[in-house]
Amino acid sequence: MITCNFEDGKKAEKGLRHVVVDFLVLKENKILLVKRAPGLLEAGKWGLVGGYVERDEDLYDAVKREAFEETGYRVTDIVPLIIRHNPDRPHEDRQNISFVFFCTALEKEGESDWEVIEQKWFPFDELPPEEEIAFDHAKNIKAYLNRPAVIV
Repeated sequence: MITCNFEDGKKAEKGLRHVVVDFLVLKENKILLVKRAPGLLEAGKWGLVGGYVERDEDLYDAVKREAFEETGYRVTDIVPLIIRHNPDRPHEDRQNISFVFFCTALEKEGESDWEVIEQKWFPFDELPPEEEIAFDHAKNIKAYLNRPAVIV
């Protein structure tokens, strides 16, 4: 758990909102979802890759680190998608502000850490049912699928 001390020496209240990154890892028109390990919130459900932003880390570095830790993949082409700042995000035990991205998987170089019991590439038309997807991650997938086209 992240703790915070303010300039006046007081500690942050328990309800401090934490910054997290969640992101869609994409490759060949598929999305990589991870099954959450026992002991975690929403254990046994599929979710996006993600986690807390660490001290002295920017959002893009957090995406790269979490991708490698949780999946063993290096990622590139990291693009912002949406910010989830609802203080009542579903199934959370704390208030997290989620910066949601999408990115492209490169070659797999490592293994999943303890937070992931399975990872699987899903075609977008074969995703697990919404009730099997953790938190509000299904909304993030829908946001990606419904994003406006960008012409360059």
